[in-house]
Amino acid sequence: MLKSSLALAAAALTAIAPVAAVAQEAEAPKASKFTYAPIDYNLNEDRENILFLDLSNGERVGIRLMPEWAPNHVERIKTLTRQGFYDGIIFHRVIEGFMAQTGDPTGTGQGGSQLPDLEEEFNPMPHIRGTLSMARAASDDSANSQFFIVFYPRFSLDKKYTNFGRVISNMAAVDAINRGEPPANPTRILQASLASDNKPVPAPMPAAAPAIMGEEEVTLDDLNS
Repeated sequence: MLKSSLALAAAALTAIAPVAAVAQEAEAPKASKFTYAPIDYNLNEDRENILFLDLSNGERVGIRLMPEWAPNHVERIKTLTRQGFYDGIIFHRVIEGFMAQTGDPTGTGQGGSQLPDLEEEFNPMPHIRGTLSMARAASDDSANSQFFIVFYPRFSLDKKYTNFGRVISNMAAVDAINRGEPPANPTRILQASLASDNKPVPAPMPAAAPAIMGEEEVTLDDLNS
């Protein structure tokens, strides 16, 4: 009788084991570390993560930085902004229907900051109109200071360039950035600031006075004399 009971118990365990294994295999995969944080379009909320670009076309652009998507890239932009790094820099590469790129103090597309390059933080967020994304060289881990704003969706850039923000105010001013590689008359960042620092809009750049016919150009030597 005991032998029969043991045999029945063994058979029952054998029948249960595959069910347990299947249940384990069917468990949901571990959640991704990436956070699909929604974009807050309110300029009065979380102002520490709003980047203002005051442009030479007389407009202020508001950009929501998303540390949940790319914390190190957001921190880099905030650091350089507070150093005044972007003030006076031109949009050196602006392609119609694609994007406007800036962040190079040399204006050639070959320069950057003195800080070390960043490791990539590619994420699933799509490159749509108004996306703020980091420019880089051939290496995935070569982003430094240059960034670009997308005019129209470019999904081919997804997971190849670090998407870390979105224009939330005055995209029309981005549309008005002068085109060219580089533009003949480039649009310039007069001032980059974080909303939490409450910097006022800077005075517009004075327009160059037109030359008057018949008058000779005043040179530096003339002024010195």
